[in-house]
Amino acid sequence: MASWLGAPDLGIAEYPGALNLNSEVDVREKLETVVFDRIIAGLTKPATSPNVASDMRKPEEIVFRGTLKEVNRFFRTKGWTDGLAIIPPTVEEVEDFLRHTDRSPDEEIAILPQANLRATPRNIAANAVMAGCRPEFMPLLIAAVEAIGDPHFQLMNLGSTGCKTPWLLVNGPIVKQLGIEYGIGLRSRGPNPVLGRALGLILNNVAGFKAGDTLMGTFGYYLPFVLAEDEDACGEIGWPPYHVEHGFSKGTSTVTARATVYWGGQGTPGDPLGPSAESLPESILKVACKHQERNTITELSLHHGLRNQVAMLMTPPTAKVLANAGYSKRDVAEYLWQNTRANVGEENWLMAAHCGRYNTVHDLVKAGLLPKWFDAHPGETIPMFASADLFDVVVCGDAHRDKLMSLWSNYFRPVTREIRLPARWDTLVAEAER
Repeated sequence: MASWLGAPDLGIAEYPGALNLNSEVDVREKLETVVFDRIIAGLTKPATSPNVASDMRKPEEIVFRGTLKEVNRFFRTKGWTDGLAIIPPTVEEVEDFLRHTDRSPDEEIAILPQANLRATPRNIAANAVMAGCRPEFMPLLIAAVEAIGDPHFQLMNLGSTGCKTPWLLVNGPIVKQLGIEYGIGLRSRGPNPVLGRALGLILNNVAGFKAGDTLMGTFGYYLPFVLAEDEDACGEIGWPPYHVEHGFSKGTSTVTARATVYWGGQGTPGDPLGPSAESLPESILKVACKHQERNTITELSLHHGLRNQVAMLMTPPTAKVLANAGYSKRDVAEYLWQNTRANVGEENWLMAAHCGRYNTVHDLVKAGLLPKWFDAHPGETIPMFASADLFDVVVCGDAHRDKLMSLWSNYFRPVTREIRLPARWDTLVAEAER
């Protein structure tokens, strides 16, 4: 990180071991016998700045020639892959992808931290080829890079030890044009996996997030993934799709960058022998709240205030029960916010154990990170999130199941970008279908 920020010779004094798990005696001993010497060495060792420009290449320059096996070995040793086999990004393949955008090949789409390198259609295309994408995916990927490059998304936080994974939500006509899945198995079918992999390679090669180096997830990561919303189901039950909720027209195609620390643990709110038809909507919402409570690191959620995001995925039948009972998406978000709760006393203990700057809910309120009415007695409960605006409902998944699932993360905020299509889009799509 220091090198990318212009200080390649920054001295590093690393503390040996897990600081929070050491006793005060151990901390003092390691500081006196190890860390202080490293600090002195870092401050007094002569700097030898490398010639950074010596390894710079033109974007269109060929970097290697060889067989498929040799290309994969070369890219792997350079750290340009995710460990899986790639499709070689030949000049011809990249040029084919560039035909699917009206943007100039070397136009700056975004500056992506941590590496602070320029994302351009050319290097986006190269990573898309490597992932196994089709050329017509280019407009979507360019918009996705614009979204993750927006400072509001807070891409710099991706390197956290908390194993946060970015993902994309796609809406609009492009969903069906590209065959992006929104039904059963949507994360794992159609073009969804390769689009997610392309995002991961862009994060690796342009943003500079490399596992174990600048991507510091304690237990590692799964690949970024892509979902689409079932807009037909939304229309049938009278709920607006996500992009319409956020100010776009229904005929506009969009991509939303989000993140999650969690995947799995589906909630099952329905049971033919359980609640009556009249009480089923409330039962669904209560299950959703319990599911959210299990999936949220509460003390971190409260600590980060508005820097949280929740996408509550609901299958069409689950959403339909709520819609038929008169709930809008906003009503669901309000219910989840008000009823996903934490005990103040437990949160005070958890925050104190984290040894953070704020050790109680009272401290967070005093610092202005939570509303004043969160300042409750230790025996009372408060919402686990600072606002209902942090919750979004997305209708997707198996059209014959009663499932819901929460994707929560802190540090990040969702960012949506319009997918701008090239002038010849209809022709290009028609060519791809032949």
